[in-house]
Amino acid sequence: MSQEPSETRHSDPLHGVTLKAIVTELQAQYGWEELGRRIPINCFLSQPSINSSLKFLRKTPWARSKVEALYIETRSSCG
Repeated sequence: MSQEPSETRHSDPLHGVTLKAIVTELQAQYGWEELGRRIPINCFLSQPSINSSLKFLRKTPWARSKVEALYIETRSSCG
């Protein structure tokens, strides 16, 4: 029974992080207005909410990728 080094197992910075946690953290960090400026998508610009954002991002891979990239960038600059 061999164990992988923890660096190998968790090299993905999104490992174990839900989309809801990502959106919630970004919204708390930046607010809807700044999120909409950084990633100009309607779910951040027009009557934004966590639930409407999650619904849109789950159906729209290109937008989800941008949100995940901002989350990774934010985490790496804070940590």
